[in-house]
Amino acid sequence: MTYFQRLIVNTLTFVSLSVIFPGMIHVRDIWMAVVAAFVLSCLNMLVKPILTILSLPLTFLTFGLFSFVVNAVILKMTSFFVGTTNFGFSSFWAAVLMAIIMSFVNAVVTDHHRSKFQ
Repeated sequence: MTYFQRLIVNTLTFVSLSVIFPGMIHVRDIWMAVVAAFVLSCLNMLVKPILTILSLPLTFLTFGLFSFVVNAVILKMTSFFVGTTNFGFSSFWAAVLMAIIMSFVNAVVTDHHRSKFQ
């Protein structure tokens, strides 16, 4: 999947989750979702590898489940940089739930994309 396709999938996921869970995630408009998807991609590229390495022992102890907490931290950082009035989560646990859902959506879309072209 190309970078722009992943950006579109994350944007649509943010907008969809804000409609499905209006009390847990707030997205002001579609353009803030695009900005949040872009910031998320930058944080995934720059910060997530460091957090993943630092949390490796906990990730092993929890059989990989701690990676959702790392993803939630990245999502909370995204809301901080975008601005909580434009894009945000009601709590850290809301961000964990969104991280789990976004991981599932990205896995399904990536798997569907791979199987389509093989």
